[in-house]
Amino acid sequence: MADAEPSALDRIERALTRIEAAAARRAFDAERLERRHAALRGKVEQAIVALDALIEQEGEG
Repeated sequence: MADAEPSALDRIERALTRIEAAAARRAFDAERLERRHAALRGKVEQAIVALDALIEQEGEG
């Protein structure tokens, strides 16, 4: 007995499952990028504070 062709509804449900999985991956990637951006921003802010302190120190000397 041969397997029957999947119905249009079956194909739609499989497509929806693939779309939902892709959307979840995309959301995860966006969240990860936001966390990395925040971490980088914090490091840059710290570096600017350190540079400001060095410039001020040199101005006093």
